[in-house]
Amino acid sequence: MDLLTIGKPMALEKAEFEMNEVESGELGDLAQKGQSKWLHVILFEPEIAANTGAIGRTCLALGARLWLVRPLGFRLDEKNLRRAGLDYWRDVDVHVVEDYQTALDLCQPKNIWLMTTKATKEHWDATFSVGDALVFGPESRGLPSWILESKESEQRLRIPMRAETRSLNLANAATVAMYEAARQLRPSLCD
Repeated sequence: MDLLTIGKPMALEKAEFEMNEVESGELGDLAQKGQSKWLHVILFEPEIAANTGAIGRTCLALGARLWLVRPLGFRLDEKNLRRAGLDYWRDVDVHVVEDYQTALDLCQPKNIWLMTTKATKEHWDATFSVGDALVFGPESRGLPSWILESKESEQRLRIPMRAETRSLNLANAATVAMYEAARQLRPSLCD
């Protein structure tokens, strides 16, 4: 498993995952490795383990890298992951970082796509590139304004839905966006 913690060590129980501390001199090496992924999925302060687990499973299925930005609304210990049915979690390419900027510095995305219900551009109107990052906010509130305002409106994407629906479940929204990127960039994915 490739679980990486940047900054403070994670508070895990005894039956925990192997972790790598990152020295400041190693950031360039990690950033180079991060760029090798065709797609990065960044979850900013995710709150629900089951949603994160479902997104991790989709990342595993598609060969994308998952970035979790602290604080997390759950613990990444063996017991909680097992309870959420995440027996495949050890195979997910997941990195846990202390802040949003660290995730961006390490994955060095070609384009940053902010997924929000506040956007006017639909996700299928984006032209995805290898090395892009899809950024999702926490389930209860979405991305904060300081992140949304960091990108031009063309970099903010929404998934179309009927007006009666406030939003999609985070795991469903991530899957929709990831498979649109896969449709555009990886036509032989399931061959």
